[in-house]
Amino acid sequence: MKVAIVTGALGGIGKETALTLIEKGYHVVGMDVAEQGFEKAGFTYVKGDISSRESREELVRTALGIGELAVLVNVAGVAPKVRRDILEMTEESYDFVMGVNTKGTLFLTQASANAMIAQGKGGYIVNISSCSAYTSSTSRGEYCISKAGVSMITMLFADRLAEYGIPVNEICPGIIATGMTAAVKGKYDKLISEGLVPIARWGQPSDIAKAVAALCDGTFGYTTGCSFTVDGGMHIRRL
Repeated sequence: MKVAIVTGALGGIGKETALTLIEKGYHVVGMDVAEQGFEKAGFTYVKGDISSRESREELVRTALGIGELAVLVNVAGVAPKVRRDILEMTEESYDFVMGVNTKGTLFLTQASANAMIAQGKGGYIVNISSCSAYTSSTSRGEYCISKAGVSMITMLFADRLAEYGIPVNEICPGIIATGMTAAVKGKYDKLISEGLVPIARWGQPSDIAKAVAALCDGTFGYTTGCSFTVDGGMHIRRL
């Protein structure tokens, strides 16, 4: 049985990704911080925090106990608990965001990659970064820095794992309707209506999940270390 690990599996993008991969025939092992996951055939839930070594080890161990680890999708991410100007950003906030978004992603990728290498059957790794990896938001600098780090993690592992037949790519979502963006819905409604996004709508978790599925089915078999921007064209510089 082919198994896919999905972190942040109870959030908008994570849950939609998990459901999409189940439809594609994978057994999904999902991790999140809540006590209980959702019930679905083909889904196993592991409560944990990817910034914790113990949680990461349990997640990989659970996946390998079910079958062949074929896919890792790093979705889990946190925003600062309080938005502060970068001149006022605290070390505690920086450590919290980096611990999940960057350190957690790095070392879960390392553990999963080593498991895939040991199996000798290749695999796919997809990291969910953000448009914030290349877009300045001075009120949440730690988030931007953390996601820029995910981009380099993607490139490093793509380089290292190519010889083992394990493509590593990332998706940079734009403005996606999730719990993380719910608190600033009014702000982004206004910006979208004023033309910030050429495809003038909010992105949906399904937009990201479909991209993940394409990166895990061999469609992009000659592609690794790439960033796929799924943002409705927001990244386009326009006059």
